[in-house]
Amino acid sequence: MSQQAVSLFAGVGVLSLVAHWLAWRLRLPAIVFLLAAGIVAGPLTHWLNPDALFGELLFPIVSLAVAIILFEGGLSLHLHEVRGLQAPVRRLLTIGVLITWATTTALAWFFIELSLPLAVLFGAMTVVTGPTVIGPLLRSVRPTEKVARVLRWEGIVIDPIGALIAVLVFEFLLSTGGQASLGASLLTFALLLVVGMLIGALAGWVTGEVLRRFWLPGYLHILATLVAAISVFYLANQIHAESGLLAVTVMGIWLANMQGVPLDDILPFKENLSLMLISGLFVLLAARLDPTAIPALGWGVVAVLLGMQLLGRPLAVLASTWGSALSWPERGLLAWIAPRGIVAAAVSALFALRLEDAGHAGAEALVPLTFLVILFTVIVQSATAKPLAAWLGVREPPPRGVLIVGANRVARAIGTALQRLEIPVLLTDANWDQVAEARLQGLPAYYGNPTSEHAEQHLELTGLGLLFALSPRADLNTLTSLEFGKVFGRNKVYRLPPGERDPRLPTEIRRRHRRDQTLFGTQTTYAKLASLLGQGAEIRITALTNVFAWNDYRKEYGTRMTPLFAVNPQGNILPFDGSDHLEPGAGWKVIGLIQTRAPANQGAD
Repeated sequence: MSQQAVSLFAGVGVLSLVAHWLAWRLRLPAIVFLLAAGIVAGPLTHWLNPDALFGELLFPIVSLAVAIILFEGGLSLHLHEVRGLQAPVRRLLTIGVLITWATTTALAWFFIELSLPLAVLFGAMTVVTGPTVIGPLLRSVRPTEKVARVLRWEGIVIDPIGALIAVLVFEFLLSTGGQASLGASLLTFALLLVVGMLIGALAGWVTGEVLRRFWLPGYLHILATLVAAISVFYLANQIHAESGLLAVTVMGIWLANMQGVPLDDILPFKENLSLMLISGLFVLLAARLDPTAIPALGWGVVAVLLGMQLLGRPLAVLASTWGSALSWPERGLLAWIAPRGIVAAAVSALFALRLEDAGHAGAEALVPLTFLVILFTVIVQSATAKPLAAWLGVREPPPRGVLIVGANRVARAIGTALQRLEIPVLLTDANWDQVAEARLQGLPAYYGNPTSEHAEQHLELTGLGLLFALSPRADLNTLTSLEFGKVFGRNKVYRLPPGERDPRLPTEIRRRHRRDQTLFGTQTTYAKLASLLGQGAEIRITALTNVFAWNDYRKEYGTRMTPLFAVNPQGNILPFDGSDHLEPGAGWKVIGLIQTRAPANQGAD
């Protein structure tokens, strides 16, 4: 491989990383920056030419990358979640998908004059939204809990469903080729369905048994799953052409819903691999865009974009929410938010390549048309959804709930005290035993790393506006504070002091802790709080009055008291930081850790 090719590969990686970093800093969907990076690298500067770089390998690489992306999407589709969803979400995934598909097909066929088969395929490819574009929007807009849950679950579940529909339509289109009789076409399509579903289901069951029975050592599970997915994709295509994408999607769904399969270590790897493939793929495909292809679509494309936004989505939401408990303002916001995501871009690029290779006229219009839909929906909805939600009155008030990092004994005790004050809390921890204990105590808890890709898609932040990092791991407290400082604001992020005797703590983390807001004072470490609780100390809530003021409170408990928080009459939480700046007054409530008896050895940590 030439040095130029190596530099191009490295450059694509750097561009992808910079795009994701900008998206993280600005809290916008990464897809916008990935598209911009690809256009700058390709059509504008001509630095990157994917066709020249990969040659005949471009088609297989794109095809294999999409197969892995769809397999990872299938792994996220749990059938029990679909069955348990509220009626509006179930309808959005069925009736809503059909309405969106039909209206988009009609718009593309009438205004852009795509052939009917290509218009049907375009409609199928653009029904998906996706959590990677929905998540940043929800954090910015802060809609009511009902709207947030509907949009989040629709985005999570619709990716593999929409991709599967697009695969089926594409395979039908390619199998008929416009030449065969209707009977022969239907037979070919039926064989494709049977082969893809049987091979996918069989491969999912076999792989699941291998993993569940530990016929391979644990460290080979990730490699074995990836090799199995790639092998199934190849095998299905050899048995019946074009059935591979369906097979890997079914395989992922089967594995996700098979009981007892240890996927906890596989899923994070698959998410990272999928993220890497999607990022690189999007930059490469954007670099292939022909600037002249967009004007060639004509002014009809404006009618398609406006029709999808103003007609297709509202009709789908209206039909899906009819008779539900959602208010009309909530339905109005739902009818406006439906940004298209990376799956639509990846699938459209693959299908366009394959249809062009098969000689289908007009297939070259699919990629620029899909990219325009993505850009239009993401940019327009990101800019307008927040003021629209405020105008409709469906934005949450300034959030007062607390996201607590850790589900340990200290975190559970503090979470319980906040719940008694009717303040929403959510605990997060990667230790299942501690999460289970928190849930037994009636505390909502998320199982996993709060900074992971999975948390980005599944962590429900509605109503939460503060972060308390209460983990005994100083590095995790630092990382989560940096991450959620961008979400809540730096002045809404607090963490425990690290403890100067922690030998694992780098100097830079100590420096960051000194600059950031510290919970309870520099001497109140996790070890000290856990020790006090272990010795029988209790968290008590005390209401201050004109008769029993702050000075009286301190005299009452003296050295037996470690002040934690104060809650003002407006219900805002103000943590103590060890200084004397916070002086609660009458009408406030003070939450403190009170020792039942005076400590025998003052100053001990």
